[in-house]
Amino acid sequence: MSVNVMISKEVTKKVFNKEELFILDVRNESDFNDWKIEGENFEYLNVPYFELLDGVEVIMEKVPTNKEVLVVCAKEGSSVMVAEMLSDAGLNVSYLKGGMKAWSEHLEPVKVGDLNDGGEIYQFVRIGKGCLSYMVLSNGEAAVIDATRMTDIYLDFAESIGAKITHVFDTHLHADHISGGRTIAEKTGAVYWLPPKDATEVTFDYQPLEDGNDVTIGNTTINIAALYSPGHTIGSTSFAVDKKFLLSGDILFIDSIGRPDLAGKAEDWVGDLRETLYKRYRELSEELIVLPAHFMIIDELNDDGSVSEKLGILFAKNHGLNIEDENEFRKLVTENLPPQPNAYQEIRETNMGKINPDIDQQREMEIGPNRCAVR
Repeated sequence: MSVNVMISKEVTKKVFNKEELFILDVRNESDFNDWKIEGENFEYLNVPYFELLDGVEVIMEKVPTNKEVLVVCAKEGSSVMVAEMLSDAGLNVSYLKGGMKAWSEHLEPVKVGDLNDGGEIYQFVRIGKGCLSYMVLSNGEAAVIDATRMTDIYLDFAESIGAKITHVFDTHLHADHISGGRTIAEKTGAVYWLPPKDATEVTFDYQPLEDGNDVTIGNTTINIAALYSPGHTIGSTSFAVDKKFLLSGDILFIDSIGRPDLAGKAEDWVGDLRETLYKRYRELSEELIVLPAHFMIIDELNDDGSVSEKLGILFAKNHGLNIEDENEFRKLVTENLPPQPNAYQEIRETNMGKINPDIDQQREMEIGPNRCAVR
């Protein structure tokens, strides 16, 4: 039988379309339990590759013959070896090109809406990491929000539709992934906006992202008024695009809320987080479509693969927005938190410009799932 190659984009489409897929993950059990490819109709078998060095006979009864089978490992090599052994045993299988490393870095652009002037807004779904970034397009100009370090996809996407990137934003100083904002700004000459309270230690020039700024992209206005929203970080700043979309950063997600502990300030910032969510956001229109910087679970994806919801619906359904008792809220966001992101302190320092790790180090720093939320 043949061994096929499946790329991350194809797997992403299967996630979006809720297709069936059987995944044989040959990484160590601890790595699999910590982070895996998730899909609503995916089935899994985790057997470390070193247990299969003498042959795949021990798992043949567990691998279906009536479903598409994908073999996955960390970087690709082990999955190729196991896929070839399964093929020799008579199965038609595929392996994931580039392994989990490639899965972590794949970005899938999804259009999430139209602007009043004929422009558009796209969400870039980093499906394996849970990161969400955005591009606002209007009249030949573009703004990029919360970009990942894989900057080529934004540059290529803008070029493909004839748009010039003129502004780049980060809603806060990221701690779970390395920002591509500064790199995009350097390559395009765009203005790079950062919340000044998060940028006190940065080593480069930036434009302060503060209340009262109105930034024009083509014919579209990005309003940064009365939306200073601390809690996840001291400088977290959310903003509205076209009075229709709310870029909430890591303060508010679809099924969860932001964690306040990634700078070691959980007790200090929990009050800010509550005030942002329970007072500042309550003053906004419930018709605003919330576009967060992350998703936590695969269930947060809409049918088209995008992640968004009206603010009013989140006020009704998001548990983190409906805790009346302040002490109970404080307990939720300061106790029993999930593990902190891998190398989060080094990632923060990279995003400040204090250290400059090479690409392999950056990949290693980012390995693992999204851990910016509490539920």
